[in-house]
Amino acid sequence: MILKKISRTQWLGAWVAGVIVTMAGAVVAGASLTISTSELWLVAGIVPPAVMWLLWRGAPPLTVAEVLYSVNGQPK
Repeated sequence: MILKKISRTQWLGAWVAGVIVTMAGAVVAGASLTISTSELWLVAGIVPPAVMWLLWRGAPPLTVAEVLYSVNGQPK
């Protein structure tokens, strides 16, 4: 699965690039860029990656079977 091979940094870059492209498209389409909409775009660009950065886990913890096998499964 492709999502297992993507790093947090790559995902963060793709998210920020997507928000920038969407914002630029909105401005080109005629949306006004005011202080309040700029704040909204900033929140949309920063909050989801920040939450992802905090919650993204590393490698899953070992299961009981893996721990027992690593102790008992070593040949003597």
